[in-house]
Amino acid sequence: MTKTLNTVKPGCSCKVVNIGGDNILKNRLLCMGVTPGTVIQVVKVAPLGDPMELKIRKYNLSIRKNEASSIFISEDNGSCCPPSCLKGAD
Repeated sequence: MTKTLNTVKPGCSCKVVNIGGDNILKNRLLCMGVTPGTVIQVVKVAPLGDPMELKIRKYNLSIRKNEASSIFISEDNGSCCPPSCLKGAD
């Protein structure tokens, strides 16, 4: 089962598998470097939960949670998104 980026806790990393949503959102995220295979680290989430700050390709990017829910991530082996980094895994 594939998870989305909005479920990753701060301090954890994951790998992008696919980008969903409408074409405008897809194109915008692709232009910002969010492409399949890219490793993303969740740096922090705002106190009220929106936006979230990501480290991607040596720069920081802030996106809304609803945009992050369109980014599908892998939950495969290694340090790339272990189950303890997903919300609700506590």
